[in-house]
Amino acid sequence: MLRVAVVGSGPSGVYAAQTLVQQREVPGVRVDVLDRLPAPYGLVRYGVAPDHEKIKSLQGSLRTVLEDERIRFLGNVEVGGEALPTDRLLELYHAVVYCVGAARDRMLGIPGEELTGVHSATAFVSWYSGHPDAAAEAFDLPGVDAAVVVGAGNVAVDVTRILARGTAELAPTDMPQPALGALAESGLRAVSMVARRGPSQGRFTTKELRELGTLAGVDVRADPAELSLDPVYADPVAAAALPAVARRNLEVLRGWAEAEAEPGGGPRSIALRFYLRPVEILGGPDGRVTGMRFERTAPDGRGGVTGTGVYEDVSAQLVLRSVGYKGVPLAGLPFDSAKGTVPHAAGRVLRAGRASVGEYVAGWIKRGPTGVIGTNRPCAKETVSALLQDAGALARRDLAGDPLDALRAAGLRPVRWPGWLAIEAAEADLGRSLGRRSVKIPDWAGLLGAADSGSA
Repeated sequence: MLRVAVVGSGPSGVYAAQTLVQQREVPGVRVDVLDRLPAPYGLVRYGVAPDHEKIKSLQGSLRTVLEDERIRFLGNVEVGGEALPTDRLLELYHAVVYCVGAARDRMLGIPGEELTGVHSATAFVSWYSGHPDAAAEAFDLPGVDAAVVVGAGNVAVDVTRILARGTAELAPTDMPQPALGALAESGLRAVSMVARRGPSQGRFTTKELRELGTLAGVDVRADPAELSLDPVYADPVAAAALPAVARRNLEVLRGWAEAEAEPGGGPRSIALRFYLRPVEILGGPDGRVTGMRFERTAPDGRGGVTGTGVYEDVSAQLVLRSVGYKGVPLAGLPFDSAKGTVPHAAGRVLRAGRASVGEYVAGWIKRGPTGVIGTNRPCAKETVSALLQDAGALARRDLAGDPLDALRAAGLRPVRWPGWLAIEAAEADLGRSLGRRSVKIPDWAGLLGAADSGSA
């Protein structure tokens, strides 16, 4: 029997586990899916916006995989620490597949990022998604009248939408009560989503972009003067050569730019801004953010932009940067700091340029933060294919008993599937007590307390 540990229970980890137990080349594979958190599903639970219920419903598919009798979920198990270093994990299993994602956000690298009220979009998403590591995050929203979101991808669109959406529409979601309450008390009226380059180079999908225009009581505007700076915007021939998503994005933005302003407008507004490069975050004497300074950019004819020396200040009491993610080193694994990934060949971890026997990677830590959720499936299959090619040699090594016993002996308290089901039940009870549907428990103590109530 081949025993494999998959580290990470997000889509890439679950797809790797599924591929391992469903293949027929190597019979009798058993997989333990380990996660640092006591709850499974990774970014599907803690990264997908709570109002995107269709995407969140993917949890049902991941759940079916994790309920397979050949797969065992072990949450609350941190790999790479003193209790469970990577070399010890490899002693307990024939092979280990690391699917640990890319947890660090990129900085803007400009003055003022240390000011109160400046956060990463990652932290904001974790906070409103109920990630236990974000329980202590201080998002002081009642004093916020205007916010700036820096970025032009789907995460930037997500946080812009959540800021502008009315809390009555968020109440039916599983958003934690503290986050919902803070948003309800916010006096936010204006959100500016700002991009350094032009509209044809936006990284958001059309579905996400259009959704901004469906928010009740929210006016969405794009500046026609900024849009027309994009050489493609006014050139039908050039626009026709764009990828379909970029063409559709331009059509949506054009509609907002040409729309007549409604008398009085809505109580909140979203402004989509382009060709503005962040140069400084402005603050008051109390150390709180008061706005951002941008330099107007212009196309350089080579797909990039150049500064024009013209500056504009935008008022804001909240700044969220959404300019990409980067992988974080895992103690004991090699790491390419420039790429933010673990060096590998077709998923085999490389140490000093040579494949490390029994160690593999999949997902963002393998390829970088690219693609959509579905991209993880072929990525995981490639890695599992490499593992199966090595299976004959891997299985020759004898293992000492059940790894779960060793984890417990090391002082770890793994949360098994019944513990996760108890967390689900506790979140459903919490929702009922608040007159809502299931509501996430947003702190470690609450999650582990609920899990303990379901332990066998």
